[in-house]
Amino acid sequence: MTDTKITLPESDIPTHFYNIAPDLPTPMPPPLHPGTKEPIGPEALAPIFPMGLILQEVSQERWIEIPDEVRNIYRLYRPSPVFRARALEEFLDTPAKIYYKSEHVSPVGSHKLNTALMQAWMNKQEGVKRLATETGAGQWGSALACACRLMGLECMVYMVRVSYDSKPYRRIMMKTYGAEIIASPSTTTRAGRTILAKDPQSPGSLGIAISEAIEDAAGRDDTKYALGSVLNHVLLHQTIIGQEAKKQMELAGDYPDIVIGCHGGGSNFAGLAFPFLRDKLKGERPALRAIAAEPASCPSLTKGAREYDFGDTAGTTPLMMMHTLGHDFIPPPVHAGGLRYHGSAPLVSHLLAAGAIEAEAYQQREVFKSAVDFARCEGTIPAPESAHAIHSAIRHALAARASGEKKIILFNLSGHGIFDMAAYEAYLDGKMGA
Repeated sequence: MTDTKITLPESDIPTHFYNIAPDLPTPMPPPLHPGTKEPIGPEALAPIFPMGLILQEVSQERWIEIPDEVRNIYRLYRPSPVFRARALEEFLDTPAKIYYKSEHVSPVGSHKLNTALMQAWMNKQEGVKRLATETGAGQWGSALACACRLMGLECMVYMVRVSYDSKPYRRIMMKTYGAEIIASPSTTTRAGRTILAKDPQSPGSLGIAISEAIEDAAGRDDTKYALGSVLNHVLLHQTIIGQEAKKQMELAGDYPDIVIGCHGGGSNFAGLAFPFLRDKLKGERPALRAIAAEPASCPSLTKGAREYDFGDTAGTTPLMMMHTLGHDFIPPPVHAGGLRYHGSAPLVSHLLAAGAIEAEAYQQREVFKSAVDFARCEGTIPAPESAHAIHSAIRHALAARASGEKKIILFNLSGHGIFDMAAYEAYLDGKMGA
């Protein structure tokens, strides 16, 4: 009988990140200069990123070594466990086996610390003293605040207004680590003031907060910008999730038929899926299904066009080829704040266009029903973002029940939801919008 909790020793923390770029079926379209529309080189990113991260962004090396100092800090919570969701399987009366990788065990409660630590370390090596960033629900802001504290850096966080107001405990968590937090859009930056002039009651968006953080970083010599998703180097750092999961599934004696992650910018989906997708791209597992589950209110993969667009609202980033709803798209203020992003990671978009992955979009209330079912079966209250992956897993487990197929399903529980009680209260009291 497969163990319910599948763990690895610290010695199995990956020594390298996996870069999927060399294994893509076709090359990635290059980022373009926002003015000339010509392909840009690494030097164009130097004002806001350290060169070490820029080189990772454009690397064609399949394996990129993890520094010992970062790997040693990973020991605080890695390897993270994989659980067999036996109670959920029984509740669903499905022949499918459901496994989940539990990234909520990190000190900040989500997978975001994986890249935050690497980014903070890389900036410290190049003499940076302060990092500026954006955050939606607060998972990324908490992670970078923690990483900056551990690495001895200052941290400035522009938090999307709707989450700033609705998720006070994330704010308090960031302040506990020593970060400064400003609600976005703010009067601190030109980008924020422009938005507020148009809409003084703007709920904000990740695109707006990114504009503010980039402006902050570009205006100070001691500051660089840190991004929690979307870019190649961020997805790269998250692949420690899938590498560990592959070993754990081997211990379980199973290989997933379906791998699922929630999708906003793409980091946790990529982190779990990319190491498995390598097997598919090599022709070893052609039937593998990798599914990105996103909110119907912000359906970049399922409804967005794949075209060159800015990563931020103010149009200051390079143009990236991605599935996008438009950089000026302001998503409704749903509770899954971390998924309220107008675009998708270029790597994820490229794989979707190649037919290597799939995307699904779900309504908020159905997602929260699955989240509550999961919590009552498995004990962990999931983040609203992670609940999208749970809902997708449940749907596919029920499809297996209908067909009688013994599918193996693996999803990423990317974070806990214990700071999201207001969202759960709205659902349980019947006050949550669709």
